[in-house]
Amino acid sequence: MPSSGVQSLVKYDNAVLLAEIREIKKKGGGTVKGRLPPVEKLTSQTEDILNTIIPPQEWEEGSQVWVQYVSSTPATRLDVINLQEQLDSQLERRQARETGICTTRELLYAQCFDELIRQVTVSCAERGLLLLRVRDESRMTIRAYKILYESSIAFGMRKALQAEQGKADMQAKIRAQERQIDELERANAELQAKCEAIHQQESEQRKEAERKHQEDVTYLRKANHQLTTQLQTFLGAQGGKK
Repeated sequence: MPSSGVQSLVKYDNAVLLAEIREIKKKGGGTVKGRLPPVEKLTSQTEDILNTIIPPQEWEEGSQVWVQYVSSTPATRLDVINLQEQLDSQLERRQARETGICTTRELLYAQCFDELIRQVTVSCAERGLLLLRVRDESRMTIRAYKILYESSIAFGMRKALQAEQGKADMQAKIRAQERQIDELERANAELQAKCEAIHQQESEQRKEAERKHQEDVTYLRKANHQLTTQLQTFLGAQGGKK
């Protein structure tokens, strides 16, 4: 007996050699009881549906190719309980995340759902086909969400790159504006210094002019007083002579 194929929660029959299947088909023989599902002729519609829903596993070991078909054995209550225990055990062993996106958890629950479909299909093929539609629809919806998610991630990355590039351009503009502001502030400081110097100079000149004006007024008043006194003295002298 070879090592099992891909480990799965889906129940499969025992593996058989692909060469043995071809030999049976060539001879037109029946099936290998307890090991091989029907190959040349399907013994029942249920097995045909099962092989369509869950394709057989094939793997190579050494120089031989082995095939493992999904089991058509009806499930009991104990099988369902074992399936639940196996699911919990695999989730814990493979350290699947309990929340969020986890491919391991998604794979295990998909295998569990396939096994439930197998169990239902064995009991009622119509219910199995309906569950198959539900499974395919849910997978299609998940794929659509994945595509949407990947597109949104790509869009977000493009926007982030554009924002980063725009940020660099904006930072360069900000630095240029800051340099211009510094130059304008220096020019403004120089102009303010010149204005203060001019204002101080004008104030000093105005004070000097006022001082000179006051001196001139004082001088002229003094001169006017002296001339007035002299004139009055002269006129008084003239009046005395008459």
